[in-house]
Amino acid sequence: MRRVVVTGMGVVSCLGSGVDTVWQALLAGKSGLAPMTRWDPAGLRNAKMGEVRDFPWDDEHDEASQFALHAAAQALDHAGLPAGTPVGLVSSTNFGGAASWDQYLACLQAGAIDAETAELFREFTYSRTAELLAARFALTEPHRVLSLSCSSGTAALGLGMDLIRLGKAPAVLCEGHDSLAFSSMAGLSILRTITNDELRPFDVRRSGTLFGEGAAALLLEEAEHAQARGATILAEVMGYAVNNNTYHLTAPDKEGEGIVAVLQAALDDAGISGAEIDYVNAHGTGTAYFDVTETKAVKTTLGARAYAIPMSSIKPAIGHMMAAAGSVEALVTICALGAGIVPPTLNLEQPDPACDLDYVPGQARAITLRTALSISSGIGGNNAAIVLRKWA
Repeated sequence: MRRVVVTGMGVVSCLGSGVDTVWQALLAGKSGLAPMTRWDPAGLRNAKMGEVRDFPWDDEHDEASQFALHAAAQALDHAGLPAGTPVGLVSSTNFGGAASWDQYLACLQAGAIDAETAELFREFTYSRTAELLAARFALTEPHRVLSLSCSSGTAALGLGMDLIRLGKAPAVLCEGHDSLAFSSMAGLSILRTITNDELRPFDVRRSGTLFGEGAAALLLEEAEHAQARGATILAEVMGYAVNNNTYHLTAPDKEGEGIVAVLQAALDDAGISGAEIDYVNAHGTGTAYFDVTETKAVKTTLGARAYAIPMSSIKPAIGHMMAAAGSVEALVTICALGAGIVPPTLNLEQPDPACDLDYVPGQARAITLRTALSISSGIGGNNAAIVLRKWA
């Protein structure tokens, strides 16, 4: 079977733009969550979000597409692919061009139906970003668009891996993107997934999550192709899995059976046992039920190994980036493998006795790492997991 590696990465987030900028901010324990300034958050459960600031906005495309275009440019530049290399694409999003949707609705309410309004609708459609990425970067091989709630970014990496394994393309750009828009945040606020406090994964006081925006892109490549061109290999993608709890619209099944199944399937796909995992990048949303469920699932899958390794969540620093969550968390996991440092879980000050693993509270930690697991879950019961290994 063809081996799949990562040769380029890019990110846009509330902690800044660029892999090194975001990574260093995470290690320093910084948080980009702050009250929204781009639009009025009045009426929502919390004004605090992971807003992208100081961004070179243009008036041509939706905000979410702009994030994806910038992250993709970084990843492709980082990979240093020769011109003309056939590259596929897997693009993922939860809300598409949500800001354009808000503008479109405002035009409809005002009775302003014209060609400009139609263009706003086009910018909203979930396939639009993929079209823009393909055109901008001459991505000529198969394109796929996913929307699997907050497991989308991880699932996109898995699908990209499959395309390479099947010989459909020597390289695939995989990305997740979403923006903060009033309509999407209002819906999530109504569902009460948003906390009116701080985002506190695994803390006994946790009461919900806070959302962030941006994009993360990873360039996957067939290992022999990458080696033949002398590429710097950042990590190997060992295996992945995707499934669905079929349990509840928003809540996980209490024993985490769906997450256990996806974790075991990812390990099986990678051809390794749980004893080989050195770090878990948790989904870690800070919601009352999920953190306990995720903890149970990791313990069930890894057994005693779960107590011997760190498991942290970057969401208190960067926000829950929706479809980009799995993409950025895989990116950060690869940084951790390369540096031998795991990022901390911020705001974890009063541990919940039901969450009894090592969540790396407060400060980054140096540790010997070879293989890591990154977990994503989302509304609708969607789960995804990916196994990443340091390239040797």
